[in-house]
Amino acid sequence: MREYKVGVVGATGMVGQRFVSLLENHPWFRLTVVAASPRSAGKTYREAIGDRWAMPTPMPKAAADMVVLNASDVQAVAQQVDFVFCAVDMKKEEIKALEDAYAKAECPVVSNNSAHRFTEDVPMVVPEINPQHIEVIASQRKRLGTKRGFVAVKSNCSLQSYVPALHPLMEDFGVSKCLVCTYQAISGAGKTFETWPEMVDNCIPFIGGEEEKSEQEPLKLWGHIENGKIVSAQSPAITAQCLRVPVSDGHTAAVFVSFDKKPTKEQILEKWANFSGEAQALQLPSAPKQFLHYFEEENRPQAKLDRNLENGMAISIGRLREDTQYDYKFVCLSHNTLRGAAGGAVLLAELLAAKGYLE
Repeated sequence: MREYKVGVVGATGMVGQRFVSLLENHPWFRLTVVAASPRSAGKTYREAIGDRWAMPTPMPKAAADMVVLNASDVQAVAQQVDFVFCAVDMKKEEIKALEDAYAKAECPVVSNNSAHRFTEDVPMVVPEINPQHIEVIASQRKRLGTKRGFVAVKSNCSLQSYVPALHPLMEDFGVSKCLVCTYQAISGAGKTFETWPEMVDNCIPFIGGEEEKSEQEPLKLWGHIENGKIVSAQSPAITAQCLRVPVSDGHTAAVFVSFDKKPTKEQILEKWANFSGEAQALQLPSAPKQFLHYFEEENRPQAKLDRNLENGMAISIGRLREDTQYDYKFVCLSHNTLRGAAGGAVLLAELLAAKGYLE
């Protein structure tokens, strides 16, 4: 695989910082541009971040001395890179316009943002679940009038824990309905305990827009391409509640599920243990070797113990048991800024590179 020059648009935010951190020593991708808002433009990345570096590892030296470009100066960024990751904090319509502008400048965009997730010809991809959706890029390029440029997005962090656990069970057993309660870390709001002391010893039972995303986005992941557009699946029926909890990293989900054809517990465990996807088949650099890990212990998975499993890219599952109102219930965990955000986007970019979409 050749080396690709990469930019991070929105590099000063928490997800942007995670992108910068993940790109250090990446075997395929080399960070060449960091871009952010006009107030950061012209400063070195170190100056722009100041005391807001939130990653557990030190700021990469190569990035620290880069001069931050204005993210809105699309041509200046696009001419220096092969593609960009996007993690900007703007209004939805502004994000759409910015990402489209990069695509039309023949600069592919791999986005962490939600703005384009329901654009019909924009693939929203978890590489282990729906890699075939990248084929819709050909239709998107026709619409945009581009040869290279396109937008591809990753799904919301809240569903990265439970959707991978449901996916291997669908074909043989038919998931009919699912109730999920997510307990989401403060880094999902771009916060730390230092910047959000109100979250210490607290739980907030509302995250704006999160429940709608948790209920609707899985259906796009499980949809199909028809006439150059992604048509969402009609089932299963999903209902969700999303709570913010005092955890630094790691989204936990309590899942209740019913099937068309109820499997045994042993059949479910076998499906989870044997499941792998395109990311594993292609041996993408960021892909976990084992995507789904099941814990037999009654008190696992735990965010503090298990969120960094396989570099934060694996899904942890536990407490599978029969339920009195649904067929089964279980608990899942994913690292929200790795698998759920920047890491998932890097894995998607690796898939796009392996399939020739970044040439």
